[in-house]
Amino acid sequence: MKDCKVEALIYYTKVTLDSEHILKASKEEIQEKLDEYTAKGYRLTSTTSTNFGFAIYIYLFFEKDV
Repeated sequence: MKDCKVEALIYYTKVTLDSEHILKASKEEIQEKLDEYTAKGYRLTSTTSTNFGFAIYIYLFFEKDV
């Protein structure tokens, strides 16, 4: 049997000349989530993302054997 978790992260676009501002802002938080779930015995199984309006939604899917 597997225990599954999903983590949703939201990032908003802003007016800037830096076209990679979301990438830079999200990288540290995503790494923290990966470290957090790995420490609990989970492994990342899938990711997906979507955008809506001025927001980007990133979904991280984790699972572990129980």
